[in-house]
Amino acid sequence: MDERKPRTFVSTFHLTLKSQTTPVIRTKKTENGQATKKTLMGHNKLGVSAVTDVKETEVRSLDGPHFQTPLNDCTISAGSDAVFQAVITGSRPLSASWLHNENVPTIDVDSNQKLHRESESTDLASTPKRLGSSEEPPVEFLEPPEQVEVRVGEPASLLCDFRSRSTPVACCWIFNRDNVLEQGPRMSVSSSESRSSVQIPQTCSGDTGSYTLVVRNRQGSAQHTVSLSVVDRPEPPASHPVVSQLSTQSLVLSWMGPSYDGGSAVQGYIVEMRQEGLGELDSWTQVASRCKSTSYQVSAGLEPQAQYRFRVRAYNSAGVSEPSLQSDCVTMSETKEEKKETYATVTIDTKHKVRDHYNVLEKLGFGKFGQVFKLSHKESGQVCAGKFFKSKTSAARQEIKLMNRLHHPRLVQCLAAYDTRSELVMVMEYIAGGELFERLVDDNFEHTELTSARYVRQILEGMQFVHKQNIVHLDLKPENIVCVDTTGTQIKIIDFGLASTLEEGKPLLVMHGTPEYVAPEVINYEPVSLKTDMWSIGVICFLLLCSESPFQGNTDHETYALVTAAHYQFDEESSEVLSDQAKDFIRALLQKDQRCRLSCTEALYHPWIVSFTPLSRRQTKSLNKKKMRRFLAKRKWKKTGKAVLALQRMSNLSSRPDSPGGLSEEPCWSPAAEEAIQSLDKQLQSEPRFQQPLKDVAFPRGATANLTCRVHGYPLPEVKWLHNEMPVCGSSRVTATVQDDGTCSLVLSDLEPSDSGVYVCGASNKVGQAMCSAQLRVSK
Repeated sequence: MDERKPRTFVSTFHLTLKSQTTPVIRTKKTENGQATKKTLMGHNKLGVSAVTDVKETEVRSLDGPHFQTPLNDCTISAGSDAVFQAVITGSRPLSASWLHNENVPTIDVDSNQKLHRESESTDLASTPKRLGSSEEPPVEFLEPPEQVEVRVGEPASLLCDFRSRSTPVACCWIFNRDNVLEQGPRMSVSSSESRSSVQIPQTCSGDTGSYTLVVRNRQGSAQHTVSLSVVDRPEPPASHPVVSQLSTQSLVLSWMGPSYDGGSAVQGYIVEMRQEGLGELDSWTQVASRCKSTSYQVSAGLEPQAQYRFRVRAYNSAGVSEPSLQSDCVTMSETKEEKKETYATVTIDTKHKVRDHYNVLEKLGFGKFGQVFKLSHKESGQVCAGKFFKSKTSAARQEIKLMNRLHHPRLVQCLAAYDTRSELVMVMEYIAGGELFERLVDDNFEHTELTSARYVRQILEGMQFVHKQNIVHLDLKPENIVCVDTTGTQIKIIDFGLASTLEEGKPLLVMHGTPEYVAPEVINYEPVSLKTDMWSIGVICFLLLCSESPFQGNTDHETYALVTAAHYQFDEESSEVLSDQAKDFIRALLQKDQRCRLSCTEALYHPWIVSFTPLSRRQTKSLNKKKMRRFLAKRKWKKTGKAVLALQRMSNLSSRPDSPGGLSEEPCWSPAAEEAIQSLDKQLQSEPRFQQPLKDVAFPRGATANLTCRVHGYPLPEVKWLHNEMPVCGSSRVTATVQDDGTCSLVLSDLEPSDSGVYVCGASNKVGQAMCSAQLRVSK
């Protein structure tokens, strides 16, 4: 070797940019391969970066740096790693700087930063550098269907197109996360590298369910679920029609909906009637063809003392069901019973004080409006309740005005009113029986589903009258349902202080009520309606039957969240004791969308209400009074600021997948489905195979050689390099990389004659192994 000839040095720089913003490195390479940091930097006439203590005469005799392998443009997604690599040749030890948008910050090459230069010596026989590519999803579905609906007997086609980052791909379809679909006489399953489908020539109701397509390639997998609904006509209504409110020429029919709706929502019912003793037994007359609820008032075509039977059919988009069982034979009444109630209209007395006519006794209670005292009339001795308002507001006068329209035996009555300069007082009917819920826990008091239905019926009767006046109560809760006396079972609704009249064209928005009983539209500050009260009745009914509040949270905020989500559940004990009709009645009231709730009239016709009439009696089990006592105790604690709420119930509720804030875990696969998904990976496996082998090459001394080949195989092969049957070790001038596309590169810089020889690239995975070789000649 001629020592007078300037030597050529080669430096390979590898820049990795992690997702965080980091400074850029500036390094210099010396003859012994050590990297040093320089903070001072100059540029000579050749454009080489050098430190200031290098003599100018030495610089003029050197060759300038040259990029043997330049940087390539790189496009990646946000948050991913970026890798830049270049090979530079030139005389003397080289120094390099990295610039980002013309900025040149410097850092120590040995610091623990995420921007670094690969210069350490490694064993390339087993650990070549693997360079990643973009972070695109392995498989992308192209506008796949979410739901497919067909009629029973019709063909169904579930088709999913997708884009795979690589090939080959493997697919499988899984039905209801359980059964793996295979080609058979009932269905056809086919897949390609961009599409997979399930074809069912003739569907049946059993085909309804979820169909999940799992697509896998060598980079990963993706899945998409299609819901298939096979629509059939519904089954007949589950019960025969029950008759109530029987008169001379009208009656009300109520029934249960079908047990199975055929896969499509029931759109309505057809009511049929047959008169006994006339014509053929199969001579049925249609009296209603588009009944939208499970009750119907028959008010035409009926004659006094005549006998009739009734039946009902359900229909949906697929057709009409078979008829239900027939009702019992019904004989119409001979005479019509009428009951008249007389009430007095109250005129506000502005000339007298309440004490002129009444004795004011002990205080009964208080509220935001003021206080309530027990009164006795000075002449008759009649006991009453006086509602003393602390301020003379228009709302107080409005309540008196409303009470004059609410003359009904199920509603508390206003008996007198006094408005003087010092006070405004309403004299109300005194109801001695106390709160209904307090009576329920008495050991001598019967508490069953039957008695609960009768109480709910009375509430509905009272609210039906209120709603007919287009008045909404807006504060229905257990405290406002009281017993008429201490021995009977008659109840009345009290406290119309928040009631309002609904006016057409004037939406009513309110911001008051008790959290556990207000409807979602109140919390959301949306217009209320008469059905806002029906939500509260649903909560009261739930309490009557289950002895706990369906929406009670640890705080008002939690309660509001549960109400607005309309999330509640029947506990195990209640589910076993309560009838399906009772649970259906509650569900029909606790509908988030107020348009879907039953009205008072519809609720009175519900099978659960009418099933407990004298025409149809049945025994029910006693309900748990201990739970009701606990509920009442918690309510008292809450009122006194010592609330100990139902923490256990809230814990159970929040763990449900559909509860607000609850953890929603996707159902797991069945063992068969799991095995099928795992088998997709096996289908893709292949032994290594060199698609582009190494080629013999020759270079002069001091040059840079880049030995490149491409290997395919799955799992990704492990790559090893050998030189003359000996492992190749990485160093400052030897670098090996493997790209995601299988390209394997071995870069040798500043070649020496000793680098000549046979180079072997070996690739192996668990399926097999392969190798290719080439000869490198380095001239002297």
